[in-house]
Amino acid sequence: MSLGKRWLVLAVVSSALFLIVIDMTVLYTALPVLTHALSASAAEKLWIVNAYPLVVAGLLPGLGSLGDRYGHKRMFVAGLLVFGMASAAAAFAPSAATLIAARVALAVGAAMMMPATLSIIRLTFTDERERALAIGIWAAVASGGAALGPVIGGLLLEYFWWGSVFLINVPVVAAAVICSGILLPRRAGDKSRPWDLAGSIQAMVGLIGLTYAVKEAGRREPSWETACLALAVGLAAMVLFVRRQRRSAAPLVDFSLFADPRFSAGVATALVASAALIGVELVFSQRLQLVLGHSPLEAGLLILPIPAAAFVAGPLTGLALPRLGAGRVLWSSLLLTGAALAVFLAVHEGPAGPWIAALAMMGFGVGAAMTAASTVIMLSAPEERAGMAASVEEVSYELGGALGIALLGSLMSALYSRAMVLPPGTEFAARARDSLDEALMLADRLAPGQAEEVAALARAAFDQAFAGVVGAAALLLVGAALVVRWKTGGPGLDGGHVLSNRENRRGGA
Repeated sequence: MSLGKRWLVLAVVSSALFLIVIDMTVLYTALPVLTHALSASAAEKLWIVNAYPLVVAGLLPGLGSLGDRYGHKRMFVAGLLVFGMASAAAAFAPSAATLIAARVALAVGAAMMMPATLSIIRLTFTDERERALAIGIWAAVASGGAALGPVIGGLLLEYFWWGSVFLINVPVVAAAVICSGILLPRRAGDKSRPWDLAGSIQAMVGLIGLTYAVKEAGRREPSWETACLALAVGLAAMVLFVRRQRRSAAPLVDFSLFADPRFSAGVATALVASAALIGVELVFSQRLQLVLGHSPLEAGLLILPIPAAAFVAGPLTGLALPRLGAGRVLWSSLLLTGAALAVFLAVHEGPAGPWIAALAMMGFGVGAAMTAASTVIMLSAPEERAGMAASVEEVSYELGGALGIALLGSLMSALYSRAMVLPPGTEFAARARDSLDEALMLADRLAPGQAEEVAALARAAFDQAFAGVVGAAALLLVGAALVVRWKTGGPGLDGGHVLSNRENRRGGA
């Protein structure tokens, strides 16, 4: 394949990836508008956000292996078609329940495409330096696109109704389908490789059960029976999944790869970086709108330093990674991101300049972390299992995003509920303590003086909770950086280039 065509292939798969990752965060600026338009409850609001990353994470292991079996181009194009139809359904959803169902369908299409995007890059770019740059661009799109979602959502909501954040996907999908048919090479999959349907179901049930348990436990008044049941089901399914994969001759996930310190450190880095990015962006975008009074567009523009810096960091890290070494980039990028959040926490109530600089530093750290993690994970598996490696890598991102929403979102709710004290005699006090949205809707129905008091108390409680969440995310990143530094501190792990497992074995490593 010619050089120009290789980069056109990268452009096609990156455009699809851009849609996938944007759909995880595009609702952040649309959420307050959406909540009012569809009269969504606090629980429905969480599921509108959570359904997409949860289902994607659950389906990725099985669908990544299907790409190895039937061909990555076929899975990519089929996923595009499902994603496009689901986007149209979501745009015109008449109720919160319908929107949640459409988000599930979007997740199915995304899970079909995501492993194919990285697998196609791995198989298209055979030169080590070209491939490092291509993966860097892919990671920049993944991290920058996720961070850019609130900006695009804000821009669309400035001029159109909330459904436009989904409808914009349709023309991009149509163009990508046409270009895929022309540009993407058709490589036959290995049809002799069995597909483990039971294992796919076990992985999906396990991932969704574990994350739902975290989300339920973090509510102001959790149902501990429900949380424990979800935890038990999730743990049981994951134990069965791991046992099944260890016995399988053609596993969906080759757990022996986790014995490589670089591979396990790459997975941990992707998980933590994604959780911090998605969780912090969710609460920050709400603070900008509901506390500081910015419009969705203004909120999106104030978040722009994160994706801008991530877009810059991805290709630069891809070029520098062969010289700096995988382990060194993994832990130092996590440390940089944690330090950036600590700086942001110290200056976020002051002038805009310092905290915008801190957000840019955070975006650069996340972009570098995701590039290094993607490269390490993909080069740890043989080419014929590229779909499996890609699914592990993308489960890390998607599950990290879901856990970021669940853990940091739940922490936000718990801290807000604890800090929120309403005036005596205020009706619906329990609902007002669930979220800032509920408190402001309550204030709209009160007399002017009481409404101002309730709104002020709610915003102050939210600000306290916001500081706690940012501090927790910073500690999580710094702690993860130290663990990754310990895991990758052995001889050769910070060497001048990243080798695949097969190359390591040939060299006697």
